[in-house]
Amino acid sequence: MNTLFPIFVKIENLQTLVVGGGYVGMEKLTALLSNAPAAPITLVAPEIREEIRQMAAEHPNVTLVEERYHEGHLTGRDLVIVGTNDKAVNHQVREDCKARKILVNVADTPDLCDFYLSSVVKKGDLKVAISTNGKSPTFAKRFREVLEEILPENLQDTLDNLQAIRNKLKGDFVAKMDKLNEITKVLR
Repeated sequence: MNTLFPIFVKIENLQTLVVGGGYVGMEKLTALLSNAPAAPITLVAPEIREEIRQMAAEHPNVTLVEERYHEGHLTGRDLVIVGTNDKAVNHQVREDCKARKILVNVADTPDLCDFYLSSVVKKGDLKVAISTNGKSPTFAKRFREVLEEILPENLQDTLDNLQAIRNKLKGDFVAKMDKLNEITKVLR
């Protein structure tokens, strides 16, 4: 049973630490920046891929720290994402985060995660997050591709129109919800 509680966080308001400068660290940094290009992110690793350096050069909000992880890197952090190929480092970051009550995700290790990074479908202001409860990120990716293909490109126009209608509605919350439910009934 999937007991995950899905939320969307304003990552640009959080101090995020990525531990790992290889392919997985790059993948996580890319995901963060594709959703919030101005998010303040620090990436720490003893070695950092050139592609990550290029991303950091294009995003002044990304800070690279080329050194081994130590607990001091957690100071002021709200969220941590770990993507190293060193299990001892991954476990240490997890333990350090738990001691400080910082939410942590350790890539490809569901048992060490407080949260999972979902596969995301984006169409304008619409975002749909897909999770398999850590069981198959590959399935989530493939399902994302299916949704991207079937959702219409002009979906943003619909969202903008619904917002305009919502802003003009009069009455209490229940009356507004009833009207919006009536309007969106065609989506069934």
